[in-house]
Amino acid sequence: MTGMTGEDLEQLKRQLPLLDYLRRHNGKLRPAGARQEFVGLCPLHTETRPSFYVNARKNLFYCHGCGRGGDLIRFLQLSRGFSFRESISHLQRELGRESVPPAELLDQAAAFYQFELHHHTEAAHYLVQRGLRDPDPIQQLGIGYAPGGTLRRHLTARGYGMDRLFQAGLVNPQGRDSFCRRVVFACRDEHGCCVNLYGRAIGDATPHRFLPGSRGGLFAWETVSACSRVILVEGLFDLAGLWQAGFRNTTCAFGTHLTPLQFAQLSDPGGRDVYIAFDQDANRAGQSAARILAQRLLHAGARAHIVVLPHGHDPNSYFLAGATPADFLRCLDRAQQVHA
Repeated sequence: MTGMTGEDLEQLKRQLPLLDYLRRHNGKLRPAGARQEFVGLCPLHTETRPSFYVNARKNLFYCHGCGRGGDLIRFLQLSRGFSFRESISHLQRELGRESVPPAELLDQAAAFYQFELHHHTEAAHYLVQRGLRDPDPIQQLGIGYAPGGTLRRHLTARGYGMDRLFQAGLVNPQGRDSFCRRVVFACRDEHGCCVNLYGRAIGDATPHRFLPGSRGGLFAWETVSACSRVILVEGLFDLAGLWQAGFRNTTCAFGTHLTPLQFAQLSDPGGRDVYIAFDQDANRAGQSAARILAQRLLHAGARAHIVVLPHGHDPNSYFLAGATPADFLRCLDRAQQVHA
């Protein structure tokens, strides 16, 4: 006995949709034309023409080649030779590894937001207000827009169940887009896989929003990691403004307190030069955090420099006030190198 009720079993299968599992473990499945149906080569027998169909809505599969079908538990019994109890235990272990949404799901959401950005004038107007006019860095940084009300329909049509979207933090319990009316940045790892999303409200909602849980390293690290000279800023609009100005060696920590992963990324034992361009706050909190971080980086083997901007400015507001790339370059040249 597994100790599970029928309701427990159905909940387990909802939390681990068949389509998600098959895509992760058994290769590609493509839309088959009918709504929420997908087709691919059967993993249960050898074939050259796809005959293995998955109905994402019903959470069931059927192969027209070998005549076998069923739910995810039946698939595990057929493909791995598991008993019913072994199948349940396997799925429970899989669920324990599901705290981070699969990159494929987040990539789908990020691509959808990027597409929507070009169809909503309020989002484009907001970016212009923040100083972003050049489409190249907007595209390269994966900036998008969540209008609200459409993400759920878009993703469920591609086979992702409502439970999966809620578990990932993309929708609320009512199915509404968690990033509704927000400009969205996709945070990717060094392999280019999307690991988190950040939303900045363009209206009166809570300004900042991430997916639940702490994950992801420095922003744009898949590009910046190869640079021996790195500029570190607090905010994503600071980063976007610097990329627009031509400083494509800029990364962002989403604040002044780095996570262990972010610190490890910057602490290159080869001796990377890190230029810390935190905000020039009236209370000097940004500069105090910069000095503390600089000492830590120094002890970790990096060369740390503190960039001093005009009083009251961050990099984004500095450019909005009329500064040019040459002005910021002079700030870099005057940066204070930190010594032990």
